[in-house]
Amino acid sequence: MANEDATPEDLAQLLARLKDECGVTESEIARRIGVSPATVNNWIRRKRGTGRGPNPEKLRAIHREFPSFSEEEIFAAAGRKTPGALSPAAEERLLELFRGLTAEQQEIKELELRALNEHNRSALS
Repeated sequence: MANEDATPEDLAQLLARLKDECGVTESEIARRIGVSPATVNNWIRRKRGTGRGPNPEKLRAIHREFPSFSEEEIFAAAGRKTPGALSPAAEERLLELFRGLTAEQQEIKELELRALNEHNRSALS
């Protein structure tokens, strides 16, 4: 784990540690989380292009494939807040509420949710 007194670990450092602790290559990481080896290499070299780094699905895939690394530490290393869990029951309740809205209200809520998601993606970047 990163030294608590030092600068927080970034994604490149976390991936380097993951490679060392799990004995895997960049290509193996890429294959297991469903991205190209070049993508993982760009994350390690801190070259994110026009994007903001890995999306939440890929960050969760890192945790799923390498469970010794928590979602919280992976998201923090990527400069992101960890999204809250959504149980199937909560998802169904939200969907039922959404279905009760007019088309115009649904469009407004979708825009609001997109704005919140974008804020969360960039809040720590």
